[in-house]
Amino acid sequence: MSKDILRSAIQKVATGPEYSKDIDINESYEAMLNILDKNVDPVQAAIYLIALRMKRETLDENTGSLKALLDKSIITTVDVDEIIDLAEPYNGFSRNTPVSPFLPAILASVGLATVTHGLTTVGPKFGLTHKKILEKVGVNVNKTPEDVSKDLCTPEISWAYIDQSKFCKSLHDLIDMRKRMVKRTVITTVEVLVGPIRGKNRTHLITGYVHPAYPPVYQHLANTSGFDTAILIKGVEGGLTPPLRQDAKIYICNSDNKQSEVIFNPKDIGIEQNTRAVPLPELSKNSDSLDEISSEINIEEFAEKASIIGYDALSGKDGVAKDSLIYASSIIYSTIKSVNFLDAAKIIRKAIDSGKAKEFFSNAI
Repeated sequence: MSKDILRSAIQKVATGPEYSKDIDINESYEAMLNILDKNVDPVQAAIYLIALRMKRETLDENTGSLKALLDKSIITTVDVDEIIDLAEPYNGFSRNTPVSPFLPAILASVGLATVTHGLTTVGPKFGLTHKKILEKVGVNVNKTPEDVSKDLCTPEISWAYIDQSKFCKSLHDLIDMRKRMVKRTVITTVEVLVGPIRGKNRTHLITGYVHPAYPPVYQHLANTSGFDTAILIKGVEGGLTPPLRQDAKIYICNSDNKQSEVIFNPKDIGIEQNTRAVPLPELSKNSDSLDEISSEINIEEFAEKASIIGYDALSGKDGVAKDSLIYASSIIYSTIKSVNFLDAAKIIRKAIDSGKAKEFFSNAI
């Protein structure tokens, strides 16, 4: 593979606001593959990624980049008919308390085998991630794809977390470079769409978005990745938990490129909150904060407190956190199972209040 590929790509995408040119799927694929294989100067890699971002990535450039990630990843098909893939931003959360790491156990307890994935933290936000929270409650977040497969095939568990370091080490090895680049790149967009664990018959992507331009992009990329369904939720901080005090706009996309829009309202299932999401707990400042973009809060302290808030909600403690779990789980269950939203909420509430969801969570520890 020629090292001149990235140089050629840089010459096209990094020539200024008037003369920068788009590159095609094959060029972006080869460029990203060179970066993942460490076949290029890391300075050139950073220039290429930042230039793409400044120019604004095209659908072809996103697609080629994703294809490279897929080819460098370990994709495991498990002996389970359907898998729910919960994909949240790998750079985490910093403005609200995420309780979504507890969603997989809830969904597993109502018959939906679920996997989530991520890493410790990454820029530009360096926020609180699934991995950090799950670590705090004793979950082994360093399982191999084989171990994850066993958990998903165990009826009394049926959920798992898999780390990027275990399914795409070459991408995980770029974390330091990404930290030094400061800004978000195409990697941030496509890494959540790898889908490291697939169901025997069907795999459903559940992910979040912020900007209205993203659903068509995610739909195309989900098809490229091979998902059977993509459910795109306009969630808090780009996650998959929608705000609690307004309608949630959901796009449901299937593999034949059909897209439908559905509106959910929390009041329809008895949730009435004055706050958008679970607020931040009281936290000390992070003295090591890199800049005003990265998280200014102590992430270790945040992880500890978020793990308690989430676990208490999973255990049935009433409040904003429990409502967030019920709302997001009900949307997912209603959409996947094609059941009435209110009926879905009753099933989810029963799983939490009976202790069944907590039991499924504990079985994975």
